[in-house]
Amino acid sequence: LVIIDRDCAKEQTGHGSPMPQMVHGGPGRAGGGEELGGVRSVHHYMQRTAVQGSPRMLTGVTGSWTKNAPVIEKDRHPFRFHFEDLDIGQTFYSKERTITLEDIEHFAHFTGDTFYAHMDEEATKGHPFFPGRVAHGYLLLSFAAGLFVDPDPGPVLANYGLDSLRFIKPIQPGETIKVRLTAKEKSPRNKQYGEVRWDVEILTDKDESAATYELLTMNAVRPQA
Repeated sequence: LVIIDRDCAKEQTGHGSPMPQMVHGGPGRAGGGEELGGVRSVHHYMQRTAVQGSPRMLTGVTGSWTKNAPVIEKDRHPFRFHFEDLDIGQTFYSKERTITLEDIEHFAHFTGDTFYAHMDEEATKGHPFFPGRVAHGYLLLSFAAGLFVDPDPGPVLANYGLDSLRFIKPIQPGETIKVRLTAKEKSPRNKQYGEVRWDVEILTDKDESAATYELLTMNAVRPQA
């Protein structure tokens, strides 16, 4: 279906023009109804496979840490290991930090995020999932980074992304959080560094999950002698 109007008439390519990223294959169902270009064309030669097993087994088979699989704790922070020396499942458990009302109000005024759920107890009455004033989600992320970061220069070159963020449990003033940081996946990029994907969970002191996300870092490869 092609829809041409005054905004695209001068540059539109005409009905049925085949392009690799399109699902259809041009007029007359060319290409079996699909344009066989790019990654889509490869899918015709692949089959879908389901793998079932324990978290330990799935981690071993896929090379990607699965939640509830065993973790590896060492005497050094995971950020002190070069890309090839870091083990999948290597984990750091942070200390705890209590969120105060002063923290919430300072963050609100410092950032300009004065949303009522953070600043107005009365306004939260009857709210379907906020039990009262709660901490900003991004305040939790900032404090989590402060709890797990290793500040000295080392193999971690940069934090360059965050995926699949979910805020699960609102945190109220007086509650305490801690962080679990686990090396989930590794992908080499070049001879100097590779990408590490970390599974991060912000927990309360009662081990309730407050937030989950995946942190992406670039880690240096060990210098060659």
